[in-house]
Amino acid sequence: MRSWKERVTHMVLFEAIGLALVTPLASGLTGHGVGEIGALAVGLASVAMLWNLVWNRLFDAWVPTRRRRLGQRLAQAVGFELGLLVMTLPAVAWWLGIGLVEAFWLDLGLMAFFLLHALIFNTLFDIVMRHYLARGGA
Repeated sequence: MRSWKERVTHMVLFEAIGLALVTPLASGLTGHGVGEIGALAVGLASVAMLWNLVWNRLFDAWVPTRRRRLGQRLAQAVGFELGLLVMTLPAVAWWLGIGLVEAFWLDLGLMAFFLLHALIFNTLFDIVMRHYLARGGA
């Protein structure tokens, strides 16, 4: 089982890298300003960080290995994103002043981006941690 320190490190790095990549991209695609999208992204990231701690802790209990197969990694990423979508859809619609359908499509686009980000990030994070722990890291 991974420690809380490792999970917090994972969460902060995941969200920081994701925000740096998605904010300008979403702003350009939606026509909303970088500030408006950035503020929304920070709010969503705050919810996502809490959900990340809960979801990944649960997932670690269900699949307690660092050598996860692709299907397990996809289940981890999809479960996280679906849970986040359910929690954030109304807030996205309200913040941007758009309908739920438009917010759903925007959230779906963000979900697709973060699914790919999660798949790549989680794989690389586990590889780095395996090497770190093999060298005696705590």
